[in-house]
Amino acid sequence: MINATLLKNLKKDYFENESQRRQIISASNNILFLAKKVIFKLQRDELVTAKKQLKEIEIMLKNLEDRFGALRLRKEGAYKAAAEEYMEGKIFLQAITAKEITLVKNLDIDYEAYLGGTCDMIGELVRYATNQAASGKFKQVAKIRSQADSIMAQLLDFDMTGYLRTKYDQARGHLRKLEQMTYEIKLKTGK
Repeated sequence: MINATLLKNLKKDYFENESQRRQIISASNNILFLAKKVIFKLQRDELVTAKKQLKEIEIMLKNLEDRFGALRLRKEGAYKAAAEEYMEGKIFLQAITAKEITLVKNLDIDYEAYLGGTCDMIGELVRYATNQAASGKFKQVAKIRSQADSIMAQLLDFDMTGYLRTKYDQARGHLRKLEQMTYEIKLKTGK
C-alpha cells in the first residue's frame, strides 16, 4: 500500500508535468511549423518575410523558456525538434547572406540544436544551390559548395556520435551532392 501523502504528491507532480508537457508540445509544434515556413521562404529568396518569421519564433521560444525553463523544455522531444528546426533556418539565413554562424542571443539553445541544425542546413544548401544553378548563377553554386566544405571541415573536429553522427553523415552526403553539382557545371561551362 502507498502512503496517502506520497500518493497525493505523486499525483500532483504527475498531472502538473503532464499539463506542462501538453503545453510545451503544442507551442513547439507551432514553432516547428513556422520554422519550416522560414526555410521555404529562404529557398525562394524571400528574406524579409523569413527574417520576420524568425523574430516571431524567437519570441515564442523566449516565452517558453520564461514559462518552463530551459532544463524542463529539453526533456520534451517536440521542443528539441522545434529548436533544431529554428536553428536550421537561422543558420541557413546566415549562410545564404554570407554571415558568420554565431550564438543566438537571449535564448538558451543547447549544442544539439546548433549542431543538428547546422548539419541539416547543409541539405538546404544543396536545394538552394540547385535553384541557383537552375537560374544560371553558377558562380554562386561554387561559393555554396566552398562554404559547405568549410563548415563540414569544422564539424569534423567534433567526432559526433549517436543522433548527431547520423545528422553529420547525412550532411556529408549532401556535401558530395554539391561537389558533384560543381563538377558537372564545370564540365558543361568549361569554368
